[in-house]
Amino acid sequence: MKNKPYIALFISIVSVSFAAIFIVTAYTEYGANYLSIAFFRLLFTFILITPMVFIYKKYRKELLEIPKKTYFIMIGIGIILALHFTFWIASLASNNFTSVASSVILVTAHPVLVAPVAHYFFKEKLSIVNIAGICVSLIGVVILVFGSKLVFSGLDSFEGNILAILGGVCAGLYILGGRKIRKSVSVVSYAFVVYGVATFVLFFFCLFSSAQIVGLDIRAYGIIFLMAIIAGIFGHTLYNWSLKHVRASLASVVLLGEPLGSTLLAYVIPWIQQVPSYYTAVGGGIILAGIYLTSRKSKKEFYSKL
Repeated sequence: MKNKPYIALFISIVSVSFAAIFIVTAYTEYGANYLSIAFFRLLFTFILITPMVFIYKKYRKELLEIPKKTYFIMIGIGIILALHFTFWIASLASNNFTSVASSVILVTAHPVLVAPVAHYFFKEKLSIVNIAGICVSLIGVVILVFGSKLVFSGLDSFEGNILAILGGVCAGLYILGGRKIRKSVSVVSYAFVVYGVATFVLFFFCLFSSAQIVGLDIRAYGIIFLMAIIAGIFGHTLYNWSLKHVRASLASVVLLGEPLGSTLLAYVIPWIQQVPSYYTAVGGGIILAGIYLTSRKSKKEFYSKL
């Protein structure tokens, strides 16, 4: 079925739109530390995936046959994933937090990084429109980030926006790594190794920072578990599966749906009710337009695929 990758992308975007909502809820309602949220988010996802490895012999066989070089790359991707969740969740659930809209928009801006690097490593051509999109996105980032620094703008903090940008950089590197490895490794084996490494890294982050691992409110564990199922399994894992079947730039532009969905949810959910600031609305709109242009195919390339 030719449309399966696109259906998977749609489901993944709807699912990941709830991630920021779960994070803010666990932090504001139940007092969970951002590192604790990140650790359990990955741990629960890893636990949910692990039975697949034990049930199906093909995955155990594949894990034994993966070259050492590929393992080292996946370990690096796992570390990057741990950093992504650390920075991003800190932007939503720490003393320097920013709004859901600003955080998710800045994290979603990773195509600005993906496009030029994919051009260099994967020979995916960049048109003049794509290059213009990168420049437009950078203008939007400056407006959104420095607007919160120069003028008080509600929930948005300069530090929180910088954390979100760092989370976006890590997300871009994570996607590029997945694009490379998923050509030769199944999604289950890939997720098993990468999520396992990220969980291990975040466990030590929690230990070194004295972030709470045991004794959280039981409802916090429940919220994070829901995040693992909805945003993890139906979000990131389906997204990883689609990376093998679609271009990195296409997979990136589809993620434009996440900030829109998350912003809407943050606005309508009673215990959050965040209204985007002026700088978030203007800068975010420019960023999303730039991301669209960055990931846009040329007409010639489009028709060559028909």
